[in-house]
Amino acid sequence: MFLRVIGVMAVLAGLLYIAFAAALYFNQRGMIYHPEFSWRVAHAPDLVLVNQGVTLRGWVVNPGKPRALLYFGGNGERVEDAREELARWFPERTVYLLPYRGYAASEGEPTEPALVADALAWFDRVAKDHVSVAVLGRSLGSGVAVQLAARRPVERLALVTPFDSLVRVAQGFYPWFPVDWLARDRFDSWRYAPQVRCPVLIVRAGEDQLMPAERTAALAASFATPPLLQVVPEAGHNDIQDYLAYRASLTRFFP
Repeated sequence: MFLRVIGVMAVLAGLLYIAFAAALYFNQRGMIYHPEFSWRVAHAPDLVLVNQGVTLRGWVVNPGKPRALLYFGGNGERVEDAREELARWFPERTVYLLPYRGYAASEGEPTEPALVADALAWFDRVAKDHVSVAVLGRSLGSGVAVQLAARRPVERLALVTPFDSLVRVAQGFYPWFPVDWLARDRFDSWRYAPQVRCPVLIVRAGEDQLMPAERTAALAASFATPPLLQVVPEAGHNDIQDYLAYRASLTRFFP
């Protein structure tokens, strides 16, 4: 009788494990991307790009400057909220704020291949009007930005609270599951970092509870040339923009 109970419990545990693993697989993109936080658009977009039949809508500030800066935000970020501060911080650059597919007023659904393809298309369009194009990627946006910089002649690349691989980050949160097998959108920045040839700045939040410091360190070690590293000691993952050291590090890096 005891062995039967143990057997039943083992079967139930196995079924629960399989069910949770299946939930991770089928819901993973809902766990990665949170466009719903950006759907309330307060400022009418003033930039439109059609890529692969999908219409993307974003914002541009400080138009007409010789040098450009592309901004890729976090997975739940309203990038339009950064319009005014980026305009102040980089008065000598035209800044493009680029919502992902499904975010803000952009059409489509976010996936890693789609986000990278859109980033390449944005760069190609912007590069026609500027002498150079720099890139700033935050959190999830760092995964997009690294792949872009590996494939295009980016002037400078700044990565805020970045990671070496989204799969490795997720594995830390779900150590009992084969995340490496389940993941469809991997954002393996460590694979692309060695191909980046421009100057790189990495900004890490000292009190980041979401992005482990070892994941950022692993990314830094992946570049062919060691990047500059700035730690904002008291900042967290979601409030790093509120600290003067964050602004200072970016304005020094993007003159």
